[in-house]
Amino acid sequence: MTYLANVRLQNPLVHNITNIVVTNFTANGLLALGASPFMADAHEEVQDVAKMSGAVVLNIGTLNDHTIQSMLLAGQSANTHGVPVVLDPVGAGATAYRTDVTQALTSQIQLAALRGNVAEVANVVGERWSSKGVDAGEGEGDVIALAQKAARKLVCTVIITGKEDVISNGDNTYIVSNGHPILTKVTGTGCLLTSVVGAFLAVSNGNFLEASVEAVSFYGVAAEIAARLTAHQGPGSFQVEFLNQLALVTPEIFKEMSQIKKLT
Repeated sequence: MTYLANVRLQNPLVHNITNIVVTNFTANGLLALGASPFMADAHEEVQDVAKMSGAVVLNIGTLNDHTIQSMLLAGQSANTHGVPVVLDPVGAGATAYRTDVTQALTSQIQLAALRGNVAEVANVVGERWSSKGVDAGEGEGDVIALAQKAARKLVCTVIITGKEDVISNGDNTYIVSNGHPILTKVTGTGCLLTSVVGAFLAVSNGNFLEASVEAVSFYGVAAEIAARLTAHQGPGSFQVEFLNQLALVTPEIFKEMSQIKKLT
């Protein structure tokens, strides 16, 4: 897997239609990684932006009718022009509105990848799982089986993030054990991860599963190093150092620290 090096070499354009809470953090994170963020949601231009992008990332964190239409326009344009689409179904299952919007997006747009916590992914595919706002309850169930079922149903790579991350395309499944609990203390780290996945998919040549696995593990490695360097300083210091590490983690460091297991 060499996708990290390719992101920095190719500087892919990542079109984000994301939520107002995380826009700045997402853009800075992508820049630190080596990608080129484009934050556009005007109906008049989203189809053109999607067409020229390496990936389109849709995030439903702060929904309204304007944004939903922008996502549909951008996602369908991306499908037409062979651009991978990544969906982050923030809070799916927390309200009927979010669930309905997610169903509309997944029925009208072919995804390359879906990235969410276990409750969100479960609700996208009609499974019951506990949910509290936009945070997942631990719940009870087989996360691996859920990822595989969702991948087969949506015909895409599914990424379920948690204490361990499960990534599956329905045929092959990986477990990633990188990361740090302090990520949950900074708003937008999950949303940024979705956009980082988009950057990796943009240089994947269609190998969406492998690129997703590397993106998730790389992100966790950056978090581990940032957490170590800012131990006892709190989430504010961690957030700054995390952005630094998105730029500083080399393919060699990633290879040494990645914890990836393929299930048989």
